[in-house]
Amino acid sequence: MTQEIHGTVADGFETVREEFAAFVSTERADYEGQLCAYVHGRRVVDLWAGPGTAADSLYGVFSSTKGAAHLVVALLVQDGTLELDRKVTYYWPEFASEGKGALTLRELLAHRAGLVGTDTGFTLEELADDRAVAERLADQRPFWRPGTAFGYHALVIGALTGEIVRRATGRSLQDVYEERVRAPYGLDFFLGLPAAQEPRFRSTRLPSPADGSAPRSPEPDSRHSLAGIAFNEHAAQPTELALLPNERVIRAKGPASVGAVASARGLAGLYAAAISEFGDRAPLLKPDTAAEFGQLHSVGHDLVTGTHRAYGLGFQATASTWYPFLGAGTIGHSGAAGSQAFADPRTGLAYGYTRRRFALPGGAAPENLRFVEAAHRAALAG
Repeated sequence: MTQEIHGTVADGFETVREEFAAFVSTERADYEGQLCAYVHGRRVVDLWAGPGTAADSLYGVFSSTKGAAHLVVALLVQDGTLELDRKVTYYWPEFASEGKGALTLRELLAHRAGLVGTDTGFTLEELADDRAVAERLADQRPFWRPGTAFGYHALVIGALTGEIVRRATGRSLQDVYEERVRAPYGLDFFLGLPAAQEPRFRSTRLPSPADGSAPRSPEPDSRHSLAGIAFNEHAAQPTELALLPNERVIRAKGPASVGAVASARGLAGLYAAAISEFGDRAPLLKPDTAAEFGQLHSVGHDLVTGTHRAYGLGFQATASTWYPFLGAGTIGHSGAAGSQAFADPRTGLAYGYTRRRFALPGGAAPENLRFVEAAHRAALAG
């Protein structure tokens, strides 16, 4: 039975609804997903489908968390509280051990620290606690000489940058985000989900055998590779990435690399607020700040993923990595289960997508391409 598509689109964005409906019609009967977009701060797409799904349902968004975390860093750089070319040790002296003393904040944000994990891995409780992760990493010898190469710091980049935020401001990254971003804009994008909001959370589901394969799982001969270390597969209790948001301790503490809970409205709203007037408020980022953080800083072979990747500062280079038709300087971040979110300052397009069942092979779900193309065409035509 074909699922009903809920929600609305603005005039000119009907093709986005058509693409969403066409995709949903090919999916399992239990598909759940949400799609939202803004153009210059005006909501133009607001769609959802699936049994039990509402416009305000909340999902684990995995690494899309990093976008919220590094929006905070961008704001603090814009304020002058942080300086990109300061050494990390200026803020965090203990970080200097094991040859890490020359690394700058700019290099850290570009995934160039060589500090993707620890020799023995983390417990679940440690992964939930950014301060615990940062304390362990301060003493860790890097896995390549800092600054000479790059690799995806999948589970730890938010803890590293979060410790710098804490040292510079005296407050956690999560607290700064709540005060300056989430609460003022009323965003359904939480770094630390309050217990009162738990009924809105929809637990992540694993792929079924019909989906073709399973998400990455540890293999005995790869646990101690860079990828194995970066995804905590070598720990005494290896991390099952696909189910990480289903742990209440992760949702409650909101670790800044992977722990956010959000709706598509929240994802798109975050990026709309970043670059556009939103809810009668000025954009969070000045154009020069957005351009600095969206500029390519690490491009080429990613030592962790083993693939060609491109990163700005804390954000993925979304146009280079996923959607080359987007404007240069697009800032955003995808999440392992399939979520995607970004802002394209050149068109004013802000986009957010969530889904409940983990999408293979991981990262931005393939269906995002057709949705983003349709939204981008409509934004250009508007």
